Amino acid sequence: MAELDDVISRARSGDEAAFVMLFRTYQPLLLRFLRGVARDVCDDLASEVWLDVVRGLRTFTGDESGFRGWLFTIARRRVIDLRRARSRRPEVLSAEPSDDTVAPDAGWEADQAFSTDRAIALISELPTEQAEVVLLRVVAGLDVPAVAAIVGRRSATVRVQSHRGLRRLAEILAERDTAVTEPTSPTI
Repeated sequence: MAELDDVISRARSGDEAAFVMLFRTYQPLLLRFLRGVARDVCDDLASEVWLDVVRGLRTFTGDESGFRGWLFTIARRRVIDLRRARSRRPEVLSAEPSDDTVAPDAGWEADQAFSTDRAIALISELPTEQAEVVLLRVVAGLDVPAVAAIVGRRSATVRVQSHRGLRRLAEILAERDTAVTEPTSPTI
C-alpha cells in the first residue's frame, strides 16, 4: 500500500490527480457501505463525505489504513446525523402518488442487478449495529481495532457483533433457500 500512501500524501499537498485516484479507489467501497446503512440517500451522503474529506485532507496525518478508517468514520458520522435529523422530523408518507413521481433511474436499476448490491441489501436487513460492523469489516476491509475505533466499541464487542451478523446472514440465506426449494402442495 506504499503506492496509496504516496497518493494520499500528494492529495494532501493539493495534487488534483492524486485526489481523483483516491476518489476512484474508495468511492465504490464508500457507496457499498452507505447502501447497506442508508440506501435511500447513499449518493447524497457520499457527496457530503467527500466534501468533508476535501475540507480536512490537508490536516489528515496517517497512512492508507488510517485514511480508510478516517473516511469511514466520516461516513458513519454522516449516517448518524441523518438518523438524528429524521428522528426529529419524521417523514409523513402519502397514500397517493404525487404528480412529480420520477421513473427509476436506469443506471440505478442496472446497478441493483449485481450480486454485490444484493449482498449489501441482505446485510442491511441486519440490526443497525451488526450491519455497520459487517459492512466496515467486509466491504471497507477494515480490521477489528479500526472498526472498534469507528463505532466507539471494544474490539471484543466488534468481533461478537460481526460473528452474530454473519451467523444471522447465513440463517436468512438458509431460510430463503428452504422456501425456494420446498415443493408446493397441489391444491385440490
